Amino acid sequence: MSTLANQLVLAERQDIARGIRLLLGRPLITERGDPPAFELIRRRQDPLTKWFDYNCGWQLVVEPRLGYVRLLKIRTVPDDSRPARRLRSGRAPFDRRRYTLLCVVAAELLPVPVTTVGLLADRVVQACATDEALPPFDTASKPERMAFVDVLKLLETFGALLTVDGATESFVDSAKAKVLYRVDATVLMRLLAAPVGPSRLAVPTADVPLRFEELLRGTVRESRYGGADASDAQRNLRLRHSVLRRLLDDPVLHHDELGADERAYLASPTGRQIVRRAAEQGGFVLEERADGLLLVDPEGIATDSRFPDDSATARVAALLLLEPLTDAPGGLTPEQLVAEANGLLRRFPQWAKGYQSEDGAQRLTTDALRVLDDFGLACRIGDRTVPRPVAFRYRTAVADGPAT
Repeated sequence: MSTLANQLVLAERQDIARGIRLLLGRPLITERGDPPAFELIRRRQDPLTKWFDYNCGWQLVVEPRLGYVRLLKIRTVPDDSRPARRLRSGRAPFDRRRYTLLCVVAAELLPVPVTTVGLLADRVVQACATDEALPPFDTASKPERMAFVDVLKLLETFGALLTVDGATESFVDSAKAKVLYRVDATVLMRLLAAPVGPSRLAVPTADVPLRFEELLRGTVRESRYGGADASDAQRNLRLRHSVLRRLLDDPVLHHDELGADERAYLASPTGRQIVRRAAEQGGFVLEERADGLLLVDPEGIATDSRFPDDSATARVAALLLLEPLTDAPGGLTPEQLVAEANGLLRRFPQWAKGYQSEDGAQRLTTDALRVLDDFGLACRIGDRTVPRPVAFRYRTAVADGPAT
């Protein structure tokens, strides 16, 4: 093979690896939002589509004329560890009210190519008033306007809503704010990745709260894997996809979190070979340990959330609490963890000012433990928080301040 041919093959492999990690980090990429990423994925559409279908069973939709690519990621089991987040106030997760408004706003945006913030708010008011299952929407309430703006800002980041004139945030201060939007209905319709649309479940409204978990599982049910009478090929396909979905989606995959059939698949020569090949093709470094697997992206492209990370107080506290946690063979009780957090607040009085209050140590502990749980670094066993094996790689020594 000539030198030029070798270079072309190497360039294609690098593009595919980068495209895989770009899509894992951002499953929806628009030409307007990131032209280089969009162009790379458009150019390598075929191998990327085949890679995601084979390894994960995820569909990649590339629409060059419409200017977006969408990776329809599906989890075998619904998971709330990656909520939608508010972009204005410390990236707090969406609450029930904001999720409700998100659904209503998306429905009201579909038939209108252009709208204003006031007209859209009026449509939402009317939609909520005519549906007894929805709480009323009151634009005279500032908290309601804040929730509405959080929804609009999220849709703007997706590229489903484009601000033509004005600033969305101005609606928080006044319901008479003037903001003009252009709606991208094609992107809007691609936001829902569930293989079974909620409307197809067809259950009475009154039954939804009682059967919510069952209905949620129903939206991610995939017929390709068969049921109780699944063939060997279907079972192997399910195992491959379930293992690689979790490995590519989560920070770390512990063996004790898997079912017996998934552990057997990973222990088989075929399973190990497929996992290693997928990691290599994606440009990842695969760490194989006795307790589990870890995929590392050296460039951080596929990473939507980082640890360690000094951008948030709770993440700094989580890193610091790992030290006493890993020093305690049996883990720590809630009281011991609060005492550790209290010690940090006393030791660094100019740090974590939002937690320098009577209940600050308790709140800091709660927020830090949520970070550790999200990253698979600690878990609750009985009345104690216990570090997972991967936590020992983050043992630290504090030198000058809490962000060390």
